[in-house]
Amino acid sequence: MKPLLLSHFTATSCIGRGLEQTLNALRQRRSGLQPCAFDTVDLATFTGEVAGVDAVRLPGQLSEFECRNNRLALLGLIQDDFAEAVRAAIEKYGATRIGVFLGTSTSGILQTELAYRRRDPATGALPADFIYRKTHNSFSVADFTRHYFGLSGPAVVVSSACSSSAKVFSSARRMMAAGVIDAAVVGGVDSLCLTTLYGFNSLELISQQACRPFDAQRNGISIGEAAAFALIERAPEQPEADAVLLLGTGESSDAHHMSSPHPDGLGARMAMQGALKMAELKASEIDYINLHGTATQTNDAAEGKAVAAVFGARTPCSSTKGATGHTLGAAGGMEAIICALALRHGLLPAGLNIRQLDPALALDYIMENREQPVTRVLSNSFGFGGTNCSLIFGRANNP
Repeated sequence: MKPLLLSHFTATSCIGRGLEQTLNALRQRRSGLQPCAFDTVDLATFTGEVAGVDAVRLPGQLSEFECRNNRLALLGLIQDDFAEAVRAAIEKYGATRIGVFLGTSTSGILQTELAYRRRDPATGALPADFIYRKTHNSFSVADFTRHYFGLSGPAVVVSSACSSSAKVFSSARRMMAAGVIDAAVVGGVDSLCLTTLYGFNSLELISQQACRPFDAQRNGISIGEAAAFALIERAPEQPEADAVLLLGTGESSDAHHMSSPHPDGLGARMAMQGALKMAELKASEIDYINLHGTATQTNDAAEGKAVAAVFGARTPCSSTKGATGHTLGAAGGMEAIICALALRHGLLPAGLNIRQLDPALALDYIMENREQPVTRVLSNSFGFGGTNCSLIFGRANNP
């Protein structure tokens, strides 16, 4: 494929608002996970809650989109002059030639949870001010974003569990290759709600401690929330030296099981191999892998086998979910931005919270930050039902 330029990007999560705070947290090996104090949740677990989301106010003309997910989206959009970059792209290409491709899993489901608390005691009717279509609906975050910018090009939400906001990069690439659009706002937004916290608890998948990806005694995920965005355009003939490019995407749907990965990581392996093939790269040309690394026994084991099969034990890798938590539908976008920071700043971020690395997984797993030139990185995102996606990013020129 012809590389695509990430002309602007930003991320907001429990480790910081915007690129500077995110980079500083990674450099300081600081986790944003804290004992859960979200809403009325009564669970012994850690979460990655973004501070200040409830204080965000949507513009008056967009008040019908009012929900935590869209407030978090707006908080993310206003960081790092990202909104200004999108408006400049509208001036360049026109509002019909810019697409919106966002990933989410539960969208604004918290708004429905809150509405159920206010049901009419006699009839059970939901309150009149509850607007499902613009809040809980999975499409809500893309609809809010396109209205916020006044965009009228294609708008899509991908909801494929934890691969959602990685797959949007593939969706946007296909639309650009087809000539339908000239640029795209891609990324993901997922916010905390009771459904995910109690749902994953019912599956016995959440940890009582801050999650420990690839630890020998790992015992579950820590749920976080995030908003991550990138503006994708066609790369110029001579991009700037530190420009970040999308070089390849790989997708697979192995459908092994609704909630468990293929034990040998078959779908994960296919996705990584597909990304390498599209980027016309060898496994040895990848400098770092940002692992999906959820910190459950089965997921980390399957991914470890898949990575070892494709890359052996020579490629440095880590999961950054020990810092951000598992941001579910926003994880692919969040970790794509972390990969972009790794390329820009020559930083391979360490995995956090590890007490003893799992000896059964033959990987070069980073337990201390490494600072070195970084040219190409791969990011993995694997979702329920075997919806897998791997992305390869690179610097325009070697550092």
